[in-house]
Amino acid sequence: MGDVSEPLELSLPSPAVEVADERLARRGVRLALKRDDLIHPELTGNKYRKLRLNLVAAREGGHRALLTFGGAWSNHLRATAAAGRLFGFRTVGVVRGEELAGRPLNASLARAAADGMRLDFVDRATYRRAAEPEVIAGLLARHGPAYVLPEGGSNTLAVHGCTDLGREIGDSADVVAVACGTGGTLAGLAAGLPGTAEAVGFAVLRGDFLTGEVRRLQQAAFGDTRGRWRVENRFHHGGYARTSPELAAFAADFAARHGLVPDRVYVAKMLHGVFTLAAEGAFPPGTRVTAVVTG
Repeated sequence: MGDVSEPLELSLPSPAVEVADERLARRGVRLALKRDDLIHPELTGNKYRKLRLNLVAAREGGHRALLTFGGAWSNHLRATAAAGRLFGFRTVGVVRGEELAGRPLNASLARAAADGMRLDFVDRATYRRAAEPEVIAGLLARHGPAYVLPEGGSNTLAVHGCTDLGREIGDSADVVAVACGTGGTLAGLAAGLPGTAEAVGFAVLRGDFLTGEVRRLQQAAFGDTRGRWRVENRFHHGGYARTSPELAAFAADFAARHGLVPDRVYVAKMLHGVFTLAAEGAFPPGTRVTAVVTG
């Protein structure tokens, strides 16, 4: 059984690689990719940072199982399943959409199941109430005692874990871009950034809820709001795990130019947002942008 107090073989701090792109150069903008996707082959990017302190807390609390929540394409479910296998936790994934139970598993859920995660498909009304004590009590009664992680893994410990990301970037950037699902990474990143650097979260879901959620997470973690940050809601391309012809074309072009295939659920949306804002003149000439490749 793995010991969560001892780190895996990790690539930390993750490398930052400058990217030359004439579309940005014309605007006087420099871009670096913070390759958090290279931290570990199975616990990539912000998922490792968000899980690390939670795994320690679970082990110290005597828990032998992890129970968490996610959609059908949730990177968090896949990462939690991998962490369970690596560190000896039984894992349960509560998946939004009971209609999925009778269908073949997609690649993400199949990987989680292969790592030993028990998948529990629940109806969407129940899933919306997943944070309510009575719903959690029912799940624990069905699956046994477990350390409960929220959807996306965003809680106080996750926020503290993500402050390392801001500290690693340090003063090398004026703007740090990151894709946002539940807001935990942005909350910690912004708190860890020094000086006047601004963190910009690119929402991958529809709706204008992330600003309030990031503020709530920072209040819970630190007792106040910290750092300079904002949320961009224009680049979700239809919502979570949705895409568009424009996004598909951008992702293919970026891969051809730079040899990195950005995933379309998170990273492609964030990068498309960065390039669009640069074209609109949102970044003054000389701006150094670091874009976090979360996996």
